[in-house]
Amino acid sequence: MELSRRTFTALAGTAALGLALAGSGAATGTNSTNGTRAVPTGPPPAPPRADGRRHEVGFDRYSLLVDGRRLVLWSGEMHPFRLPSPSLWRDVLQKLRAHGHNAVSVPVPWNLHSPAPGEHDFTGVRDLDLFLTTAAEERLYVVLRPGPYLGTADLDAGGFPGWLTVAEGAATAADPAYLEHVDAWLSAVDAIAVRHLFTGGGGTVLLYQIEDRYEGRDGSGPADAGAGAYMSHLCGKVRADGIDVPLFHNDAGADGLWAPGTFPAGTGKRGGNWLYGFESSPLPGEVPADLGHFGRRGTGAGASARTPGFVAGAAVGASDPWGGVTSGGKGYIEVRGRWDPAYERSSLLTSLANGITLHNARVAAGGTSWGWLASPHVYTSYDYGAPIDHARRPTAKMAPLQQLGHLLRTVPDLARLEPASAVRPEDDRLTVYHLANPDTDAQVYVLRNDSADEVGSALPGTGVDVSVTVGARDAKLIATGLRLGRRRLAFTTAQPLFGVRAGRHDIAAFVGRAGETAQIALDCDVQPLTNRLDPEPAWSYDRGRLNVVTPLGAGGLSRVLVEGGDSDTPMLLLFADDATAQRLWPYETPSGPLLVYGPTLLRSATLRGSTVHLTGDNTGQTGLEVWAPRGITTVTWNGQPVRTTVSRSGALVREGLMPGTPAPSLPALTGWRRRAENPESAPDFDDARWTAADRTSSPAATPVPEGQPVLFADDYGFHYGDVWYRGHFEDARDATSVSLSYSTGTQGLLMAWLDGKPLGTHRMPVPDEDTAGRGTWTATATFRVPKKLRGRGEHVLSVLVRRMQQEGDTTGTAGPAGAREPAAGRRTRRAARGLTGVAFEGASPEVSWRIQGAGAPDRVRGALNNGGLYGEREGWHLPGYGDDRDRKAWKAVDRPREDRRRQGVTWYRTEFRLDVDPDVDASVGLVLEDDPERAYRVQIFLNGWNMGQYINDVGPQHTFMLPNGILRTRGSNTLALAVLSDGTTPSGPGDVRLTLMGATRGGVPVEAVESPGR
Repeated sequence: MELSRRTFTALAGTAALGLALAGSGAATGTNSTNGTRAVPTGPPPAPPRADGRRHEVGFDRYSLLVDGRRLVLWSGEMHPFRLPSPSLWRDVLQKLRAHGHNAVSVPVPWNLHSPAPGEHDFTGVRDLDLFLTTAAEERLYVVLRPGPYLGTADLDAGGFPGWLTVAEGAATAADPAYLEHVDAWLSAVDAIAVRHLFTGGGGTVLLYQIEDRYEGRDGSGPADAGAGAYMSHLCGKVRADGIDVPLFHNDAGADGLWAPGTFPAGTGKRGGNWLYGFESSPLPGEVPADLGHFGRRGTGAGASARTPGFVAGAAVGASDPWGGVTSGGKGYIEVRGRWDPAYERSSLLTSLANGITLHNARVAAGGTSWGWLASPHVYTSYDYGAPIDHARRPTAKMAPLQQLGHLLRTVPDLARLEPASAVRPEDDRLTVYHLANPDTDAQVYVLRNDSADEVGSALPGTGVDVSVTVGARDAKLIATGLRLGRRRLAFTTAQPLFGVRAGRHDIAAFVGRAGETAQIALDCDVQPLTNRLDPEPAWSYDRGRLNVVTPLGAGGLSRVLVEGGDSDTPMLLLFADDATAQRLWPYETPSGPLLVYGPTLLRSATLRGSTVHLTGDNTGQTGLEVWAPRGITTVTWNGQPVRTTVSRSGALVREGLMPGTPAPSLPALTGWRRRAENPESAPDFDDARWTAADRTSSPAATPVPEGQPVLFADDYGFHYGDVWYRGHFEDARDATSVSLSYSTGTQGLLMAWLDGKPLGTHRMPVPDEDTAGRGTWTATATFRVPKKLRGRGEHVLSVLVRRMQQEGDTTGTAGPAGAREPAAGRRTRRAARGLTGVAFEGASPEVSWRIQGAGAPDRVRGALNNGGLYGEREGWHLPGYGDDRDRKAWKAVDRPREDRRRQGVTWYRTEFRLDVDPDVDASVGLVLEDDPERAYRVQIFLNGWNMGQYINDVGPQHTFMLPNGILRTRGSNTLALAVLSDGTTPSGPGDVRLTLMGATRGGVPVEAVESPGR
């Protein structure tokens, strides 16, 4: 609704919304669950840090309690292992904090850290101690998730190390041999974690997760005594290691599995320190489930009435499988469009309305599944459609997380809410949740619109006397009865964003969709002096109420200054649409809060004397306004002095605009050199040093064909990447065909040669909606034996298998297309990878097999980086290999492709140099594009790091992130491409180029990640 100022002056008699700056009161109440006096509503604890002091961490049925203060946990999950550049961890942590998060959730993958039984590596890109230290420095709580199983992180084998899949005696979760491995893993993690516990003052680890989506045998959970004993064992183990913060588990079904009291979680005080966590992952278009106050008993938070509601996995995006079933083949840009800001607001506000005060957004920051890290149903990018994309750029999806995070931080009334009387809107397309704070009598209303149309409706009985508009499939929160600093509001039609006291001013901000009209009313017995500082707002005073109305987004930030009347403290009202709100940065300092408006990101604010030193990012030209604590008169930005004037609103305002960021230039990729490989297919290749594949039994879940040797790759220690086989036999007479049975993850393939002659290639099919969640694919490829090869004498059958990743445990949760997988217990045994059986038609030769996969991992990149290609074993992917010295083998070519058809692997190498301004944070990607009818795939190596796999005729990924640190943005880089072709079409990408994903002036200092070469 568009209102002119003249029209608005006729409006009167409205009520208004209130927003508390530091709590709406200090009344105490009674905790009805145990009869003890409840912790009253009040300011939250200060942002955490490693201060060397003991801290108390507890909870009641409303929220966490930190040192006697209520804390609403607003966590965002990131995967440091998917950003293999430790310097950039700080960048993402600062972005999470700036956008309203007070915690970060971090999985710790067993397979990344354990290359062999008993070995645990926490160095380099695996430095957990460094990550936890950095999180504490950035004043974020940590939710630690070491598994041992991590199915929700979309990892190879669910995070289990490859060696565990065939370890002796590890058949069940309760097996002593398996528990011995688990205990060794947890001991290694806990030895680091215990130094960073918030309770001990050494860091900010606040919560610790036990297992992940564990359902027990056949999904029976605690009803299975063995499953209960397993969970009890894990709890006892971490407690014995000194982990004294609250523990929890993530229940995929939100059905009360592993809720307190369902199994022995320990004894004494520590035994009661157990939270019930669960997932909330509605698909776009679905109505979010009520999992608390308004849900049915026994589900969600209703399964644990004495602990606070805890959504341990709140979906804000989704993974996309090979072929792009989730995205319709369009990739993560489509995922981000479907799991959009309206989806986030709808699901998150529904949880908040249901009394959920512990939230973990999964995944808040995307990344890349470099090497062989990912689960079978995830391609290289792990952008996830996340609020922070895989190029580390905050997107429009950060808006709801930022808005709610700042709101929950600055409005403590929301930490303790009870269901209140039902509200019936005039338009029944709106669902209204009514809650009240029993201490302050503040009233909160969450309005959700599940229809496909924008809905405006009156809300009878709420004191909100005008119609409130909610966007299609969107939601908003409004409230009445909250204190707005030293004033009181009755209602607003826009969602409160935050409230701070900066200098002499109380500041309250409100937010809504662009084009909406925000209306608030302030209770004022005495008429104040009201000034609109921007053209858009209008106001009127009538019968003890100040009414303010403004369109949102019309001119950026709208400001209204209220002085005098009932209070001597000036009040600044700010109004913003979603985009404008993402340039408002409240920040807490030891001298009090400050507020910055304008830049793309505020990273830090440090007060020294009369100067505030700001650091942050800026992309385009923008202004800078700073509302600072008293006594601050000057400003610096990224170390440079800023000339300012003082505005009517009390802000220090930059004279002129901050300059934009020039786009760095990127070089063309030229100077390619080519070399063909797979000498393993040649009959005279020397495989004497390869491992003999002569075992007769296997602990794997796949049966061994009768009378044949074990050919499974994992049994011989080859757990990641490509695997070669060479079978030697005598006399191929009468052998008309050979059948090769094999087992892989999604998009696996097999290539075969007989005596150096290609027999053909077999590929697993592209998954569809029904098969996108399938972790293991099996097939038998039958190839005709050419007549000229059916002779006497020695023959060699050479087979290359791209095994792809190993499946995790299935659960009863919905897959990418909504289909539900059958429940299963925690299994360490996995289906085989590689060849599983070989048979000849017309002959039965006795075959002697040898097998070769990846070589030993280097100390920097670890076991998940390399596969078993010849070029990898010889170091062709490494910088400094020196291919220019072997000019006969490496041929100069214009681009990394060839027009002939050839089955096998061809390598391409080139070098390029970047010279990005040191003050600019540039995110650079590599683009591969070609005719989708061409059948080939490419392994991408940057400075020796395996940056992922491109499958030209499957997709949907075409752009691969090159993380700074691994990428030398001011220096020389080596790019190697291993092109694997099935021989049916010409192979190699037609277009290979660098692309700028984003550039901003600012960022964090980046140290080069080691890239050992030759």
